[in-house]
Amino acid sequence: MADHAAHATHAAEHHVVPLKFYFGVFLLLMVMTVITVLVASVDLGPLNVLVALTIAIIKATAVVLIFMHVWWGSKLTKVLVIAGIFWLFIMLVFTLSDYLTRSGWPTKLGQ
Repeated sequence: MADHAAHATHAAEHHVVPLKFYFGVFLLLMVMTVITVLVASVDLGPLNVLVALTIAIIKATAVVLIFMHVWWGSKLTKVLVIAGIFWLFIMLVFTLSDYLTRSGWPTKLGQ
């Protein structure tokens, strides 16, 4: 009985991802790259940055979830990924607050 439980635990650690996930992420990345190129040729004003970041976040999320196997990872792995993203958010908020409180620097896009 213990042998079966050890085997089940070992099998859960090494999840085999079906090829359809890899091909799906590849297709998503290619489509998003084409969209990025097309959007870059259109002047959206201050929305250019928002659109580019949205596309980048979608692509990064797909890579982290599928290629890094976080989707099938343990709860600890998911907590650590979320903690890393939260820490990045904290650092970006501190950096932006420092940037916006300095005088003499442009604070609006396009200045």
